[in-house]
Amino acid sequence: MSDADAPAPPVPTFEPHDKVCGNCKLWRVHSIDASRGWVGECRVQPQRALFPPSAPICNVFAPRGEAVQRAHDAQGPQRPRALKSIAPLVRTAAGATRPTAVGPTLVHRIDPSSEVDFEGDTMTRQELMELFLEASGLAEVPLAQKWEGGTVKLVPANPELQAKDLPIDALFHKVVMVRDRLRVLEQKLNAHPKLTDAEKVEMQQYVTRCYGSLTTFNVLFREKSDQFVGQKGDE
Repeated sequence: MSDADAPAPPVPTFEPHDKVCGNCKLWRVHSIDASRGWVGECRVQPQRALFPPSAPICNVFAPRGEAVQRAHDAQGPQRPRALKSIAPLVRTAAGATRPTAVGPTLVHRIDPSSEVDFEGDTMTRQELMELFLEASGLAEVPLAQKWEGGTVKLVPANPELQAKDLPIDALFHKVVMVRDRLRVLEQKLNAHPKLTDAEKVEMQQYVTRCYGSLTTFNVLFREKSDQFVGQKGDE
C-alpha cells in the first residue's frame, strides 16, 4: 500500500498536565503537514499560521474542558467608575465660572437582561451582544468534550477506494460558521425595510427549514443554547 493510500494518523493527544497547545481549547486542528504531522491554528493568534499541537503554551492558554474566566469575573464585582465631569461651565454675573453639575459622574453597569426595542421586536441586551459577537466571528462556541480531538471517517462503498479522516474540530468549525451566517441572515430579513411582512414570513420559513436540516449536528455542541432549532413555536 502506498503512502497516499495509508490512513491518516490520529491527532496527537497529551497528558492533562502537559503545557502544550494541543491541550488548549483555542488551538484547532487543521491538516497534516508532510514533515510535521498534524498542524492547526490558534483562534486568537491567527498570525502564528499553522503549527503542531506540541508547541509550548502562551499567555492566553485555556485548558480544554474548563470554562474561560473573564477578567472582570476574576476581579470580583465591579464598582461604578468615577468619571471627570464634562458638564458645560456657566458664567455668572460676577464673571466667575462654575460647572452645572457638582461632583463626579458615575457610570453604572447596565442590566444585560433588560430589553431593547427594535420597532416592535424586542430582545435582551445579552442576546443583542451575542448576535454582534456571532456576526463578528468572535463568539466562542464550545465543542462537546467527548468529541475533542476526534475524527470523522468517511468510508466509500467501494473497498478499493481510500477512506478519508476529517478532524471533528474542523467539521464543527464549519458547522458553527454556517449557523452564525444563518442567524445573521435571519436578523437581516427581519429588519429589512423594503420587505413586506408576508415576504419576511416566507423567507423566514426557508431559514427555519435550514435549521431543521442541520439539527443532526446538535450532538457536537456542548451547550444546548448553541444548537440548531428547527421549529420556534407558532411565531
